[in-house]
Amino acid sequence: MNKDKKFSIGEFSEKTGIPIPTLHYYDEIGLLQPEKNPSSGHRTYYFQDIITLQKIISLKFLGYSLDKIANLLHESSFNIDLNESLSLHLNALVSEKEKIEQSMQAIKRVIKLVEKEGELDSTILFSLIYNMKVEHKHEEWMERHSLTDITEDLSMKSEEDKITLDKTFIQLSKEMKQLYGKPLDDSKVQEMVKNYLESIFSFLGDDLIQKLADTNVEELDIQELEYMTTSPFTEDEQKWFNQAIEFYMKQLEME
Repeated sequence: MNKDKKFSIGEFSEKTGIPIPTLHYYDEIGLLQPEKNPSSGHRTYYFQDIITLQKIISLKFLGYSLDKIANLLHESSFNIDLNESLSLHLNALVSEKEKIEQSMQAIKRVIKLVEKEGELDSTILFSLIYNMKVEHKHEEWMERHSLTDITEDLSMKSEEDKITLDKTFIQLSKEMKQLYGKPLDDSKVQEMVKNYLESIFSFLGDDLIQKLADTNVEELDIQELEYMTTSPFTEDEQKWFNQAIEFYMKQLEME
């Protein structure tokens, strides 16, 4: 390649694949400043500018900000400090990857739920999505309380298992809002509670239920976990539902 060859900004953009507005911006912030005609202001790029642009693209690929790139751009060599910086970027990318994968799984679950239900109450849907988002916080909470084995058991649940539980939650939410206010001993209310508890027990399995029963977690810590989640129910609806569950459990004890 002729290293003395000149390029207009349009030619340089076409050759490098970098949009003209981006080249303008790099010029404005002093990252890649071409030669300018004093009278016309037209920009002229040379072969060396291609090399500089390749360095910029390489550093962006590694995750560096433009400010950091400006500091690194003219370094003639790098030492162990670069590895430390790269390690920080790697950790950030790993974290971002985990968030992206979590979002992808949530999107897939929501798509399947909407396909199945046809129409979803927005409050219920947003509650589900938010709880999907904070699943990792639930895992962190359990790890802080030495419940790692429970976390591992839950992580083994398939996406289909989770989707089935989501569908149960949606159905419960619909029924609960329809039945709210009825007497606790109403047969439909008790049937709803029965189906809800059976679905939870089916999802968790006997071994995991026993592990949960054997845990010793302070009341305040349980409240912390509850604050991490959101509910589609009003405070009064939730209170009524809790009372319905208590009534159901008492009836079981009497049998």
